[in-house]
Amino acid sequence: MKKFRKVLDGLTTSSPVNAGGSPACGSAAGTPTAAPTPRELDIQETLMSEHFQICKTVRHGFPYQPTALTFDPVQKILAIGSRSGGVRILGRPGVDCFCQHESGAAVLQLQFLINEGALVTACADDTLHLWNLRQRRPAILHSLKFNRERITFCHLPFQSKWLYVGTERGNTHIVNVESFILSGYVIMWNKAIELSTKTHPGPIVHLSDSPKDEGKLLIGFESGTIVMWDLRSKRADFRIYYDEAIHSVSWHHEGRQFMCSHSDGSLSMWNLRNTAKPFQVTFPHGKSQRDGRKESCKPILKVEYKTCRNSESFVIFSGGLSYDKAGRRPTLTIMHGKAITVLEMDHPIVEFLVLCETPYLNEVQEPYAAVVLLEKDLIVVDLTQSSFPIFENPYPMDIHESPVTCTAYFADCPPDIIPVLYSIGAKHKKTGYSHKEWPVSGGTWTVGSQSYPEIIITGHADGSIKFWDATAITLQMLYKLKTSKVFEKPKGSETARGAELVEEDPYAVQMVSWCPQSRIFCVVGISAHIILYCFSRHDSNTAITSLEVRLQCEVEDVISPSDTENAVCLMDAGGHSPQPPSPRGNTPDGARDGARDSIPCLKVKDRVIRMPPGYQAELVVQLLWVDGEPPQQITSLDLNSAYGLLALGNCNGLVVVDYLQKTIILCMTTLELYGSADPFQRLTRSPRKNRQSTSEFCMRGLSNFYSDSKKRIRTSYQSLTELSDNQVSLDQERSKSPTSVACSSPAYTDPRGTAEPVCNLRASHYSPVFYLLDNGYPSRRAMLQQLHAVSMYSHDEHHGTTYTWSERESRENSFSRSRSSSVSSIDRDTKEAVTTLHFAESYGRRSDVLPAPCLWVGTSLGLVLIVPMSIPTDEQERMEEPVTIAPTSTVLMLKGSVLRFSFLDCTGGLIHSPHEAWRDTHAPDDPERPRRRRLVNFSPCFSQEAGGDGHLAVVCSERQAKVFFMPSQACLYVHNITESSFVLRADVVAISNISNSVCLACFCANGHIMILSVKM
Repeated sequence: MKKFRKVLDGLTTSSPVNAGGSPACGSAAGTPTAAPTPRELDIQETLMSEHFQICKTVRHGFPYQPTALTFDPVQKILAIGSRSGGVRILGRPGVDCFCQHESGAAVLQLQFLINEGALVTACADDTLHLWNLRQRRPAILHSLKFNRERITFCHLPFQSKWLYVGTERGNTHIVNVESFILSGYVIMWNKAIELSTKTHPGPIVHLSDSPKDEGKLLIGFESGTIVMWDLRSKRADFRIYYDEAIHSVSWHHEGRQFMCSHSDGSLSMWNLRNTAKPFQVTFPHGKSQRDGRKESCKPILKVEYKTCRNSESFVIFSGGLSYDKAGRRPTLTIMHGKAITVLEMDHPIVEFLVLCETPYLNEVQEPYAAVVLLEKDLIVVDLTQSSFPIFENPYPMDIHESPVTCTAYFADCPPDIIPVLYSIGAKHKKTGYSHKEWPVSGGTWTVGSQSYPEIIITGHADGSIKFWDATAITLQMLYKLKTSKVFEKPKGSETARGAELVEEDPYAVQMVSWCPQSRIFCVVGISAHIILYCFSRHDSNTAITSLEVRLQCEVEDVISPSDTENAVCLMDAGGHSPQPPSPRGNTPDGARDGARDSIPCLKVKDRVIRMPPGYQAELVVQLLWVDGEPPQQITSLDLNSAYGLLALGNCNGLVVVDYLQKTIILCMTTLELYGSADPFQRLTRSPRKNRQSTSEFCMRGLSNFYSDSKKRIRTSYQSLTELSDNQVSLDQERSKSPTSVACSSPAYTDPRGTAEPVCNLRASHYSPVFYLLDNGYPSRRAMLQQLHAVSMYSHDEHHGTTYTWSERESRENSFSRSRSSSVSSIDRDTKEAVTTLHFAESYGRRSDVLPAPCLWVGTSLGLVLIVPMSIPTDEQERMEEPVTIAPTSTVLMLKGSVLRFSFLDCTGGLIHSPHEAWRDTHAPDDPERPRRRRLVNFSPCFSQEAGGDGHLAVVCSERQAKVFFMPSQACLYVHNITESSFVLRADVVAISNISNSVCLACFCANGHIMILSVKM
């Protein structure tokens, strides 16, 4: 008998099964109430909690909201601080470490103890921290809290044990780095300035020791006052009073002069021999006006003054542009002698550093690179070449170059796939980078013990696809694919129509399906389209085949209400397609909507296209507008290269495509799939009932849903969302999510007005990871969770009775959210969506003796349908004879939307789906070695003995998992995974280095990861 066993937390759970295949009694989430039988106690558990010691390894991508930057010129490592209190330490490719302050306070400034393996951080809570970087996991050794003053600037000289700390009050404190306590030496602001000065000089914005004498400290105040303080004599050597605010100061290596940047866009040069006035004032970007004055410029926020042996000095600064040109991008200006080069940046500059050959300030600096930290990027400029090219960044900083909209992870891929993708992708990389090695080359890195290749695929808002090598700790981009090249760009009058169909990002990727063995790749887009790609090492000139599908459900897929139970109306906009319904009567049924029929959202290129080596588009499947209604989003997809088939589903029905013959072999609504085996009573409706006003909404429901999520992705990288019981009004929730709308049909309107939200499923921290993981699963709660902070409410349409969350849970306890064997009430406006699909060698009927190709279909109502298929085995017949599909009356039931299928043989081994070995269809023909399809694990290869034993099907839904024996379809075991939350993602995997180690892994909405072992 198959068993589920929880191993992640060291628990082993089991429950007896009655003769009917269901649990003998109800139980709490994952905790059966009955005691195990003796047979169950004899089961040898090979999976232990020690096998699942989950820990954080590395963070990929750009640090969110960076605030500070520093560099160790000896160790050659870089540190970046963030607003959330994180510190990212980077070295050579592969050296990547993340540290987090427990307080979460923003990092204001970073200072390396150069060549000592330590780092000082100054945070916004006025606390200094000393980090030890010499251990495997960096940790804080000491902390020092300033209670009465706010920290504004820190300076730690090279090979010094004294840390100078400037404050908002203008005082300078000195900290002993070794003991990390205050020394007691304080330079008070009223002692630093002259006694006759009546005004406060402002906060300290600069501290530095003199290159010529380390006993003298240069103090810069915001108001423009500069003081050279003698630490030994405890008095000021000189004071400078300038009428422009100071932002930064930089020394000449000889220590005789320094340069200041000011708020009026000027640079002033000062000589220590004469501090009465600057000997040079320049406005690098200020033009002379007719009256002789310089035009006003933006502040120069930072300046670096570096000298060279064999050339002119470098003056590098940020800001300083004139105000006359609005909308200009942020710039970094490099002045080398008389030449001025302005580098425009794509994002605002947070900080920049100039990397020099020596850490000693009193030596010729010899700058060789400038590190520029932007709000959303990190670039390094090569200063040794006159064209100032940038270095190619080896870190995966461009993951969110376009917002990530979906992810997929693949382990144990074919060993040749990564080199192939890298070699193809290298041909398409940008040129013009510096030919020198990446200057941040510190740290040591050892390759991990795992030897299997791992690939991560990310889909993006602009329609691009990126393949990443995740085998090592670092993440390296292998190949980039642009799906938008398949479609025509809107021209002329089409621009307005295209903008109305999809407001923005019409090519955004929703989900991907990849067969690494055959290298067939499928992409699902937000505009209800699917693109199928084949991989080739050779370029080709081919035309893309386009298939258009009318998939519209003219029957209201709802369950008729019971005479004895009240109806419940939940706010859900139809499965995974959050399109706001239009109030009835706004637009006449035939007005303006009739013209929009049988047209796709995008237009595929209808000419021969030259495609470079790599992934080449072969087929595009698009869902069409029907009678003025836009196509619903695709919610599920599966691809099988051995069968040559792909299947897609949404809230209207199921489509199966033969991509070898490029034909549609099945297009049915969900109701038609059931036939006479439909377990529910359903009500038919008029085709015009509750029809959306396409002139007002069109595909905007999809684009608004995506745009809102994308904005939150761009502005949040926080923890996973949590369940909350706080009550938030519907109006407040509407303002937070433009796609959250109440049921608008008058038939379901609360006579008292707006219904009270009884329970709120809300995101306290919007998480891109959660959005990615949830993408593609149209369960009601997953849908609401993905919409971010959409309140759930229910009411009785006849009596106005309000239910509490616990009451709702008890009402839903029998069958998948408000559904029971007596056909209780469910969402009136929610269609039954196809939530998961899986091609497999299985048994479509109880009478089958041998396994055959089947399509397993899971729906949002917790139902499973098995669709057997007849596929010609001969290669020539396969290309000529049609594939036949005959839906059967087989229907299996679970609680919650179905998420995952997997199959095991009778020994407990995982059965892999059949696939085709890769063949290059565009390679030159070889008469001696003709290209033939080579299928693996295809049913004709099975022996009758092996096939006659049957197999086990593991089905996981949002709430429970079941094991069925095929072909008898007997339910062997049921396990309630969770009652307080719901499962977002699930998969059945086998751990390679442990025998008999098949387990079910579940990721729940409350952030928990549950591992259940599957035993015979």
